[in-house]
Amino acid sequence: MILLADSGSTKVHWCLVTASGQCSDVFTDGINPLFQTTIAMQNSISNQLLPQIAPLLWAGTLTHVFFYGAGCTPEKKVFVQRALEAVFKKAEVHVESDMLGAARGLLGHNAGVACILGTGSGSCFYNGETIEWCVPSLGYILGDEGSAAVLGKRLVGDLLKNQLGDDLKDAFFKEYETSMADIIEKVYRQPFPNRFLAKLSKFCADHIEDERIHALVYDHFVQFIRRNIIQYFDRPADCKTVSLKDRFTERPASPVGFVGSIAYYYKPILEEAMRAEGLPLGTILKDPIEGLKEFHKEAIIPTT
Repeated sequence: MILLADSGSTKVHWCLVTASGQCSDVFTDGINPLFQTTIAMQNSISNQLLPQIAPLLWAGTLTHVFFYGAGCTPEKKVFVQRALEAVFKKAEVHVESDMLGAARGLLGHNAGVACILGTGSGSCFYNGETIEWCVPSLGYILGDEGSAAVLGKRLVGDLLKNQLGDDLKDAFFKEYETSMADIIEKVYRQPFPNRFLAKLSKFCADHIEDERIHALVYDHFVQFIRRNIIQYFDRPADCKTVSLKDRFTERPASPVGFVGSIAYYYKPILEEAMRAEGLPLGTILKDPIEGLKEFHKEAIIPTT
């Protein structure tokens, strides 16, 4: 029996998989070593996760834990590992980044490009086992094209700069019961403005039939493609890692996969943008757990 985890700063999706193939999904608060101590993470696992999975552990012995999470850099992931090992003393624990989890969930053991489009965004070239290179995401101020936070930032900026028409501006203020002053306060003076902006991006989904909103979302994806994905296929000559076009006979032979709510809910527009830029769209998943079940299936062995 194995335990899989896909973690963000706000939520962890855990999946317990038995030798018979039975899967049980549970959710807890997010775990992120950039913001939590080992003890805090250990307490979260003990107090939130264990009560939910304890009734399921009769099915066998937990042999492996595979945790993929935001903030799990090479320097920080050891703290998550210690927290998990303190709770699951007999299990073999592996901790990796959420980007590697996305790549393995999307591509399995195949080489290609994997992307995350959620509150933030990210991308990488994956060689079938590990991440070979990433275009830096840089966060929602300097980068994060394609993310919910940047989509919300651009939407609000265009509305307040009178670029989308008074009707949409009035509808936005009414639906969110907010004002320019309130938005300025939350973006510039309160914590986690990226989360606030990401929530406002839902207005785009609710009004996607409006051609102005459609155009905004379409351009949002084009910017992500041009500033991030294209680099994996058109690498500079002096770069140590060769481009995908040098690895494959066609440009590109490997489709680009996506995980995250933005990619999932705006799939038709993402398909449109990828097609226009000449790139093949691969799998789109809301989260990578389904793919990770397949990737780690060899670790699921009958136990008693």
